[in-house]
Amino acid sequence: MSVAKSEKTGFIERVKKQYRGVVAELKKVHWPNRKEVVSYTTVVLVSVVLVAAVIWIFDSGVSFLMKLIIE
Repeated sequence: MSVAKSEKTGFIERVKKQYRGVVAELKKVHWPNRKEVVSYTTVVLVSVVLVAAVIWIFDSGVSFLMKLIIE
C-alpha cells in the first residue's frame, strides 16, 4: 500500500512542479497592449483581404481562359 501512496505523491508533486513552471514561463511573456492588438489585427485583416483578392483575380482569369478553351 505504501508503494501506491508514494506513486500518487510523486504524481501530485510532478503536477505541482509543472504548474509552477507554466506560471513562471507565463510571467516572462510579453503581453501586447490594446494599441498593439488593434495594430496587429488590422495588419492581419488587410493581408487576408489582399490575398483573397489576388486568389479571386487569378481564379477568375483561369476560369475565363478555361471557358474560352472549352467553348
